[in-house]
Amino acid sequence: MKNILLHLRKYIKETILGPTFKLFEACLELLVPLIVAYIVDNGINNEKGINKDLIIYSCLVMIGIAFLGFAFSITAQYFSAKAAVGASTSLRSSLYKKIQSLSYSELDKMGTSTLITRMTSDVNQVQTGINLTLRLFLRSPIIVFGALIMAFTISPRLALIFIVVIILLLFIVLGVMFICIPLYKKVQNKLDSVTLSTRENLVGARVIRAFTREEDEIKSYHKKNKELKETQKKVGLISGLMDPLTYIIVNFGIIILVYLGAIKVNVGDLSQGDIIALYNYMSIILVELVKLAKLIITMNKAIACSNRIEQVMKLESSLIHKENDISSHYYIEYNNVSLKYHKDSLNSLSNISFSVNKGDTIGIIGGTGSGKTSLINLLCHFYDATNGFVSLNGKNVNSYNDEELREKIGIVPQKAVLFHGTIKSNLLWGNKNASMEDLNEALEISQSIDFVKNKEKGIDSVVEQNGANFSGGQKQRLCIARALVRKPEILILDDSTSALDYATDARLRLALKSLSYKPTIFIISQRTSSLQNADKIIVLDEGKVVGIGTHDELLNNCEEYQEIHYSQNKKEDL
Repeated sequence: MKNILLHLRKYIKETILGPTFKLFEACLELLVPLIVAYIVDNGINNEKGINKDLIIYSCLVMIGIAFLGFAFSITAQYFSAKAAVGASTSLRSSLYKKIQSLSYSELDKMGTSTLITRMTSDVNQVQTGINLTLRLFLRSPIIVFGALIMAFTISPRLALIFIVVIILLLFIVLGVMFICIPLYKKVQNKLDSVTLSTRENLVGARVIRAFTREEDEIKSYHKKNKELKETQKKVGLISGLMDPLTYIIVNFGIIILVYLGAIKVNVGDLSQGDIIALYNYMSIILVELVKLAKLIITMNKAIACSNRIEQVMKLESSLIHKENDISSHYYIEYNNVSLKYHKDSLNSLSNISFSVNKGDTIGIIGGTGSGKTSLINLLCHFYDATNGFVSLNGKNVNSYNDEELREKIGIVPQKAVLFHGTIKSNLLWGNKNASMEDLNEALEISQSIDFVKNKEKGIDSVVEQNGANFSGGQKQRLCIARALVRKPEILILDDSTSALDYATDARLRLALKSLSYKPTIFIISQRTSSLQNADKIIVLDEGKVVGIGTHDELLNNCEEYQEIHYSQNKKEDL
């Protein structure tokens, strides 16, 4: 709740004016039963006969109160909506900013689906909660207790019925609230699971169809959806008890009130108008408590969702940024580096040590899960080394500001990711100030220029979501072009030529060698042919370095490299 209040502070005027105008409306509503009682006692039951002028005058007053109340209500809803929408927009922006600031470790722990749910569904629930709270949280209690006070002014004894009714209803409302809050949290967690399943099925639709797993995935989805439904039904059943219990208690109160009131009218202690006023006040309490009950249900959802948002907002990036005394004579150095992704997990990398000179081309090869990408993630400071250090230009990478460090690096990840827009807008991610000459140069080097020119709009051609209108090889080459637009000191190709044919791959490597600014290049690949001209090749196996050297050296003295190379050559010969 703390974060929500911080965002509401930006709309302090609206937060005050919304409930204030609702308060004015509530005060006007409390006057209506008194006017009705006045009409009954003085207009209808007048000893001289029906006083039409008084009735008409009183009715006009009530119509005036209705219009004034309507104006107050609309004004209150305007300010409440403005505060709710503004605060939720600010909250969503802060949440998005917080997510962007988190390290890979925190993102791995939270998971994409739950972050999406918290950014969308949870924030929307909070917005609804703020809106209704500002409109009803003061109005309903004021009317309830105002009606109680008015009842005391009419008949203190009969007003005791109001006190009993209100106390019973408070017990019901608070009981339901305490039961429902943890259940609503479970509902949102189940929604996370459904969101995850939906996301996986949409992203992996082609794979699911390729393996004819549609029926299995539908069954799995229905199971998770059913669990969500059952949890929602359970919490809905409990919260749904509030309305009937409220009606039962208030209507019993009305029956007792009318019965005892009739006795008092007969003995002359109260007038008929007083009984009608008391009845109206009890009916007003009924309506307002029903509204309050629904508000409590909405608040329960909002509180559960705000707690989930708070969990994200309290997260701090685990990446270390500090100046240190480490100095290295090498351009890049890995010094006895180990990496463990989670405290209880096994090492992904163990005791890695090697150095790189500026302008070198470094190949990294190894089996699946050998730690190739993990090795590069440390250089980019996506994770902190568990032991040892990685240095760049003689400084530990964690002593760099992340933006400063990554400005030096152009990285092409394993999965080719393009964003909805145009080819040009995607390339400008590398350098937003790049000229057309820079963009065309990057396209040429990445071997993309031909298929881009063949597009109807060329570089301004549309890129669909996830680059769905491009082949795997085209997406990889555009991602390489995007990295080259930056003209980085360090270029990292993380298995990013796997979809290219051998001829295109060879032309790309030759073009990279001819770059005028001579970046240090890291090439992660499963093909030894892609690495054979590298200045140094690092062979990994189960997170450990089992060989370092040139292609020829490793063929002579590294069994793992020999196994990879000759298995590929045999396949190629076939």
